[in-house]
Amino acid sequence: MLTGKDLILATKPFAKEIRWKSWFYTLTTLVLLVLCIMGTFRYFVPNIFGRIMFSVFTALLLSRFFIIFHDYQHHTILRKSVLASLIFTVFGFYMITPPSIWKRSHDHHHANNAKLFSASIGSYPIMTKQKFLDSSDKDRAIYLAVRSPLNLFFADFTMFIFGMCVASFISSPRRHWDSLLTLLFHVSAAVFLFVFFGWDTWFLTFFMPFFLSHMLGAYLFYAQHNFPGAIFKKNQDWNYADAALLSSSYMKLNPIMNWFTANIGYHHIHHLNAKIPFYRLPETMAAVPELQKGLVTRLTPSEIRACLKLKVWDPEMNKMVGFREMGYDRKLKTVMAR
Repeated sequence: MLTGKDLILATKPFAKEIRWKSWFYTLTTLVLLVLCIMGTFRYFVPNIFGRIMFSVFTALLLSRFFIIFHDYQHHTILRKSVLASLIFTVFGFYMITPPSIWKRSHDHHHANNAKLFSASIGSYPIMTKQKFLDSSDKDRAIYLAVRSPLNLFFADFTMFIFGMCVASFISSPRRHWDSLLTLLFHVSAAVFLFVFFGWDTWFLTFFMPFFLSHMLGAYLFYAQHNFPGAIFKKNQDWNYADAALLSSSYMKLNPIMNWFTANIGYHHIHHLNAKIPFYRLPETMAAVPELQKGLVTRLTPSEIRACLKLKVWDPEMNKMVGFREMGYDRKLKTVMAR
């Protein structure tokens, strides 16, 4: 039974990109994305239902290309390629994901995944039950707002436009100048499409694809670290391998969604070794039996509801709990009754 460092070493043979595959998946996804964007214009597809279909496919392809971009940011694929650097830098601006803030925050997330007492940079905050109950009304409201379904639903505005761009630039203008550039590019593109092509093209080409892809991405990221069975530990009890296997889920998706999400469902393996290219994650899982025992989540209504109900970490029960389990729902009802 491989554990800890031995388990990480067992994944090392798969942490090597196959260069032609990296280019093939990058370029084919990019071409499909451009074609679907073109399909949202009435000049190419006059039928409104056809344009709506292309808009949805654009959102799904944005999600896929974002995860490929995410692999590139980990230096997992296409290292030292000038062309890849150009493609993914432009995409980062287009996707409202300034490269500077995205890489810094995501690297912090990987290094501190499932730690109870670390800054919630690049991840959703976690409070213990006692800390939540002892917090001020204001702090509880902020905490619950960040973890709320509304925040995930409107992630395009709350997490990307505001969080990635506005907040990061205000916090450090010199360090995150690209956040302002990204925001200006995004607003300019929206205005250009609205003025010269009409509201319907703006909506189908621009608004809906970003809104849907960011909402999907925000939920996937949330559910793969906030799910029934996830374990969080005090910093002194934390270790990297356990955090990957016990606090990152294996999200079982059908083959179509696995393709559109570029295998991000194999999230426990990605956290164990971020140098494994996305297209080698299924191969890694098949070869290492210990990885087949990952904690499972699914993209079904019942499991989505179960994930969204989780609010705080209860050290006594050793699990994430919701309002009902922590008795907070009774307090809310009492306050509302007054």
